Amino acid sequence: MILTKSEIAKNIDNGKIKITPFCPRQLSTNSYDLRLGETIIRYKEEIINPKEEPDFNKILLKEEGLQLDAGEFILGHSDEKVGSDHFVPILHGKSNTARLGLFVHVTADLIDIGYFGNFTFQLYATTPIRIFPNMLIAQVSFWVPLGDIELYQGKYQYSNGPQTSKIYKDF
Repeated sequence: MILTKSEIAKNIDNGKIKITPFCPRQLSTNSYDLRLGETIIRYKEEIINPKEEPDFNKILLKEEGLQLDAGEFILGHSDEKVGSDHFVPILHGKSNTARLGLFVHVTADLIDIGYFGNFTFQLYATTPIRIFPNMLIAQVSFWVPLGDIELYQGKYQYSNGPQTSKIYKDF
């Protein structure tokens, strides 16, 4: 079961969903719109080895934005910190953004129950496009779990800003 706008608002009010900063105008029919944070990450390596911690550059987005070329992949993050110990957040790109040729978080959209922090966006440009800090870029929906709840305690808990892959810790 997906939560509707009124249920999301009610559960923000009662503390079962946390969104900071929260803006009521970003509530949609059955999701909450997310803004692009000001920091992005570009991997430095031509070939990334999942057994090693990746080397990367952090770049601060400026008011004039940043142009991405077709085929370019970067990591961004939600301006908001989001989470719930009661519902399962699912991250989606916004259709307005997809229609411009920017894929936002096409994979790994299931956020663990109990996670709280910034969401890292996987951004892939299919056409040249300019991105801006604070642009509405994604949305999160909330789903009711069935069964016992085991809260997330993983390596991305309390993320602040975009996070590179930590798969190397699994080897």
